[in-house]
Amino acid sequence: MKKKSRKPLSKAQKQRNRVKVAAPIEEEPTAIKNAPHTFVIRRGERCSSVSKLSRDFRRMMEPFTAAHLRERRINKVKDFVHLSSYFHVSHMCILSLSTETLSLKVIRMPKGPTLTFRVHQYTLAKDVINNARKQFVDEDSFKTAPLVILNNFSGEGKHLKLMATTFQNMFPSINLSTVKLSSLKRCVLLSYNPVSKLVDLRHYTITAVPINLNRGVKKIVTRNIPDLGRFEDIADFVEKGHLLSESEVDDEESHVVLPQTLNRGNLEDNKSSLRLHEIGPRITMRLMKIEDDLLTGEVLYHDSIEKSAIEVEAMRKKRAQQRKLKEMRKQKQADNIKKKENKKEDHRAKTSAQEKSNQINETDKLLLKDAEEAVGDVSDEDDREYYRDAIGANPDDELFDSAHKGARKRPFIPKGSNYSLKPKKPRTDNRKQYDDDDDDRHESKNRKGSGGKNGKGKFGRKGMRDELKGKSIYNGGKHTGRGKSGGPKKTGGGKKFSSSKRK
Repeated sequence: MKKKSRKPLSKAQKQRNRVKVAAPIEEEPTAIKNAPHTFVIRRGERCSSVSKLSRDFRRMMEPFTAAHLRERRINKVKDFVHLSSYFHVSHMCILSLSTETLSLKVIRMPKGPTLTFRVHQYTLAKDVINNARKQFVDEDSFKTAPLVILNNFSGEGKHLKLMATTFQNMFPSINLSTVKLSSLKRCVLLSYNPVSKLVDLRHYTITAVPINLNRGVKKIVTRNIPDLGRFEDIADFVEKGHLLSESEVDDEESHVVLPQTLNRGNLEDNKSSLRLHEIGPRITMRLMKIEDDLLTGEVLYHDSIEKSAIEVEAMRKKRAQQRKLKEMRKQKQADNIKKKENKKEDHRAKTSAQEKSNQINETDKLLLKDAEEAVGDVSDEDDREYYRDAIGANPDDELFDSAHKGARKRPFIPKGSNYSLKPKKPRTDNRKQYDDDDDDRHESKNRKGSGGKNGKGKFGRKGMRDELKGKSIYNGGKHTGRGKSGGPKKTGGGKKFSSSKRK
């Protein structure tokens, strides 16, 4: 016996037969939850270079940022604020472009403060890499958070301290006793110039190269095996040191003793040279103002505008009054909503009570039954007999007819009952009448058809004779039909059809 081959299932059948299982929800570790997360968005006018700058800024803030965040014009800042608590977002950076300037706003979620910077210059990451003499980009370095380096933020002024604290809190903190040097592959440098009041932002990757080794050996240890096609033996490659370019000359200031083993060639307690490769972006900006709240709060610091103590106090009173009016409007709106809900509930209660009152009770049903019996008992014959017994004469016909038509007393019907005392019309079965008509029509057709065949119908011989007999009365007793002897010959007006061949 051959086994029957089963037909392969279609894609729709496979999807239908697939058992749906709930996706497992993996909880994030506490270290990732507590780490600062950022949103990087852009506002204002559209510009391709600004959108590329926002993508470079997101890449710099990886891995604790929304790298593929999609934003639309209809989205507002409040929308991102509402999502911040769900995604553990601690900071939001907004690149806002106007007709005059480009600004960068750094916001501490969810209630501020807000730092506003004016961007003087910026360079995209791709331009920085293309202009570098030696291009080096390690994709694995973006899997860990960068190291933050602050320079010259120790001057006088509270705004400097707040600015330095904000930049530090944007990146996860480092525990020196437990940190692994292999995880520190990038760094973000923020340098403040007290003369020009500009902040320079730079982004680098960190590499370590062992020293006190032959250049050929260093290349083999630190990198993949190079191309040895030009050499007859590997000893030729090791002995020749001209393969190292001038840009890789070691600087004594960059020599450090490693406390941990990084990778092959960079071993513990050995000297290595640290090198920085800039990968962009570059941003040069200046602090303009600091606000207490989320974008709309009291101005704590302004770079160009200075106000006296009296003006500051007046602004505080005005802001407090606006806040009070806003709370009053919210409270009034809440009260109005509550009133509308109470009105709806009262209306529902009234309508439900009316529906219950309109229902017929048992007593109402009994009253309706008595009314029907009373109407059915009253008749004209009873009234006429009573009239004869009382008066001794027959009443007139019009006496009781007029009384029953208009002056008859109606029985009591309860309020709200949809009941009528009028007698219902008998329901006619029109379908039966139509069937009877169809039967009669079929019988007449059958009768006519049978008469033509058997000679008993209208067009049969006997029927024709009877009809002709009837017509002879109106023709003066003359028989106009053709019998065996034939009828009168036609004369004139007609053509004789005769055949010359047959005689």
